[in-house]
Amino acid sequence: MIGIPYLEGKYAATMDLYSQQSKEFNRNYKFYEHLREGRLTTTRCRSCGQRMYPPRVMCPYCTSDDLEWVDLPTRGKVLVFVEQYQGVPQGFEAPHILAIIDLQGELRFTTRIVNCKAGELKEGDEVRMVVFPLPPSLVETRNGIEERERVFYAFEPVR
Repeated sequence: MIGIPYLEGKYAATMDLYSQQSKEFNRNYKFYEHLREGRLTTTRCRSCGQRMYPPRVMCPYCTSDDLEWVDLPTRGKVLVFVEQYQGVPQGFEAPHILAIIDLQGELRFTTRIVNCKAGELKEGDEVRMVVFPLPPSLVETRNGIEERERVFYAFEPVR
């Protein structure tokens, strides 16, 4: 890390913004498996029927752990957005675009918009989910150190 010698060799471990996704470290690992299949999913409580996002391992409404995975739409519309040019988080390029999107009336949430130049995005634009690879994480197992693939998602304008 040029200019920040005290982060040499520590950056990935200390500044990694993405979670461990393997079964050993994350009880919501199926969320990432579904992303690899091109599906955006979340959990719904079988006891009270509430759906929550992001997915949970326990219902925050009734504390039941009887949850099921449900699919969400992978297309939506931009309600509002911001384009950040300065102070962009490490690992991201300017403009860093964040938007609140509506997934066909089922869910509204904040997400990152990718594959979009500054000034192109407009309120009401249609967007779709894209899944992209992340640097793999290193996991210590009985057989030694293994690389585990990771993915995450964002949305991009539909052209």
